[in-house]
Amino acid sequence: MRQFVRFKTEHPDCLLLFRMGDFYELFGPDAQLAHDALGITLTERTKGMPMAGVPHHSIESYLRRLVEQGHRVAVCDQVQDPKDAKGVVDRAVTRVLTPGTLVDEALLEDGDENVIAAVAPFTRGQTTVIGVAVAELSTGAFTVQQCDPLDLPDVLARVAPAELLTPEEEHDDDPIVPDTLAEQVGSALTRRPGWSFRLEDAEELLRSHYGVATLEGFGLAEQDPVLPAAGALLRYLLETQSPQEDVKSGRLAHFRPPVRLHSEAYMALDIATLRSLEIERTSHRGELAGSLRSVFSHCRTSMGRRLIRHWLCRPLLDLAAIESRQRGVRALVEDREGAEELRQATGQVQDVARIGGRVAVGRCTPRDLVALGLSVEAAVGLRAILAQCPALTTVHDALAASLDELAPLAALIRDQCVDSPPAHLREGGVIRDGVDEELDEARSLQRDANAWLAEYQASIVEETGIGALKVGFNKVFGYYIEVSKANDSRIPPTFIRKQTLKNAERYITPELKTFEDKVLNAEAIAIEREKALFAELCIRVTRSLEPLSRFAHTVGEIDCLSCFAETAHRLGWTQPTLEDSNVLAITEGRHPVLDASMREGFVANDCVLAGPDGPTLALITGPNMAGKSTYIRQVALIVMLAQAGSYVPAREARIGITDRIFTRIGASDELHAGRSTFMVEMTETANILHHATDRSLVILDEIGRGTSTLDGLSLAWAIAETLLGCRARTLFATHYHELTSISERSEGVCNLHVAVREWQGQIVFLHRIKPGRTDRSYGIHVAEIAGVPPETIRRAQQLLQTLEVREGESVPPADTAPPPAQMSLFTEYLPHPVVDELRAIELDALAPLEAFDRLRALIEQAKGDS
Repeated sequence: MRQFVRFKTEHPDCLLLFRMGDFYELFGPDAQLAHDALGITLTERTKGMPMAGVPHHSIESYLRRLVEQGHRVAVCDQVQDPKDAKGVVDRAVTRVLTPGTLVDEALLEDGDENVIAAVAPFTRGQTTVIGVAVAELSTGAFTVQQCDPLDLPDVLARVAPAELLTPEEEHDDDPIVPDTLAEQVGSALTRRPGWSFRLEDAEELLRSHYGVATLEGFGLAEQDPVLPAAGALLRYLLETQSPQEDVKSGRLAHFRPPVRLHSEAYMALDIATLRSLEIERTSHRGELAGSLRSVFSHCRTSMGRRLIRHWLCRPLLDLAAIESRQRGVRALVEDREGAEELRQATGQVQDVARIGGRVAVGRCTPRDLVALGLSVEAAVGLRAILAQCPALTTVHDALAASLDELAPLAALIRDQCVDSPPAHLREGGVIRDGVDEELDEARSLQRDANAWLAEYQASIVEETGIGALKVGFNKVFGYYIEVSKANDSRIPPTFIRKQTLKNAERYITPELKTFEDKVLNAEAIAIEREKALFAELCIRVTRSLEPLSRFAHTVGEIDCLSCFAETAHRLGWTQPTLEDSNVLAITEGRHPVLDASMREGFVANDCVLAGPDGPTLALITGPNMAGKSTYIRQVALIVMLAQAGSYVPAREARIGITDRIFTRIGASDELHAGRSTFMVEMTETANILHHATDRSLVILDEIGRGTSTLDGLSLAWAIAETLLGCRARTLFATHYHELTSISERSEGVCNLHVAVREWQGQIVFLHRIKPGRTDRSYGIHVAEIAGVPPETIRRAQQLLQTLEVREGESVPPADTAPPPAQMSLFTEYLPHPVVDELRAIELDALAPLEAFDRLRALIEQAKGDS
């Protein structure tokens, strides 16, 4: 218990799983928490000390459940053989598991990244930027970048970290609010001491870990803003993976040097756009099914499934890089036989990126090692297929280079390891016979024990003449020679009495004792020798981690291109034409997710914006549920897919390189931050208006609906004119039909509407986008089909006839101030004697002639006032 208390003191924020024999035990509050979280039995170690435990052989499943529930876990193992212990067995915390530091296969989702990020503000002069470091421990990926404080949520949303590291200290002028930031991006928050973010300490740790005198070779300058975050992240990973060692000697051999990401290389997708377009998860349920990523579910490898998320969340801006991907996809679309061979060959490559990571942190299993060797050998066939496709020369050459370096390692693994190894080393059976003499001898003793015993029994029967003598074994007394008491007089002096039975005596001889020691130790000797040989193989793998990383990335690229091609072939997508302009011309475009699920039932639509003579702003009106939101989303997704290098769901598409896609869709609030639904809407809109350029694509859905009608309409009108002024390509879906009159006073604006048909008193949505405007929203009809009670519908129809807004006088141009005495654009209640008198009339109390006279008087009064 002194050991437990010491380790618990060192890791106070963790649940401590303490190895005791065949169980990992938890004590005190940890035991109570584990009981609640895992449903395991709660007992007592001593009176008043709660205790709960899990079997050591199934700990991974329990660890996963604890981490998924947001707990940090420290695993304390026995680091001394109990046979060698004098008193209490030595123990040490061998790993700390947090949401962002998982490496074991059982703890990770096969095709998902498990990312951890660190952020730190960096001030130089009057300017403050944020340094961002991002790592995927299971594969060794490590990237850094810097960004403006306002862009930080968007940067993190694109990588979706499971865990976020920030400095413990907070100041009033800090540009980061850790709790809010972690909630925005859905990360577990971990506060770290401020000194771990110190620039000098970070530089020293990075240089020491990578064994370099300067970091300039990694593209990191002295006093680089990204260094504090990078150093803090590396220190945290070293501490969690080797907590019993000095940080500088930690084991992260697979952890690659940091790569700087440049924002100008990728289309900018902010956090609102990623969620609104449902690129990775659906916005309502947070599920993969129904998202854009689910359409590309044909990757054959885990590396490909992880990489395709990167491609979708970071579309390219470089036209040559996009066209390079397109050439590879086109070649596979056109050569279906070759594409299928490529998919089959790719599918034989296991997750070598994460296997390399597990080797580096000492968590590799025998099956991992054999899978690594088989994957490298399987890729030889992949290399041959790529050689037949000139469009894939780049990836072929990269694969060939890494295979040449890895081939000797794969051959060594094949020669030394059995084809179907066990899941764990503890039972042995991993190394082939004939590889090591010491191992073969130990195994021979295990296999040939019965034969030796038979020969030995025959020899001592002949020597003593006792025919009834037999040699046996039991777990309590070991090997023995059993002789009946009738033959006591014939026992030779070399026999040593071991056990007395009712009718017999059991003996042992020095020769049998020696054999017993060898046999009983043979299994342990064999397992220990296998562990040593296995460790040697792991060291060989560690020396090849760099080409192994390149091999994994190249296979992932091949898999992504193959997946793009398979999706394009299966769904009938076409190659878009990209150019360095602001044109956007899509013919018969379809929503990629709905196209995959509905196929023939989806209605295709065109979109033409910008170009030499085209409009840059399209105002889209029409009923609820008619398809406005689907239409504007599909245009954005088609543009995004095109710049990711994919084919697109359209008959034809011509797209100018788009620097950013902005979206403002749906209603949400951030009450925890004191922001209402309308405030969130205006904040997102402000971001668009400040950053949109003539190369941006903006999609807006129902701007201004969170306030009064006139406020909202005025804002929507002004926002539309601002976007028209910066010439951003904009699709603006709205129920403010009055906005459509902008096209009459401004160039560069077109009106579109969603067609409907009224038939036998019902509304039929045609989902067809046509030129022109509409002046009806059919909201009451939508409420009716949604199940609103009939009496409510009838009352709404009555009120609609009474409250319907009528158009007023014309609106002045944007650059002209309205005359001081001009009436409001749209009718709202203004104080007036005629109106007041009308409200006061009790119609039921008037005779017809009296009512007529009152009406005449009011008309005359109104004429006089006008």
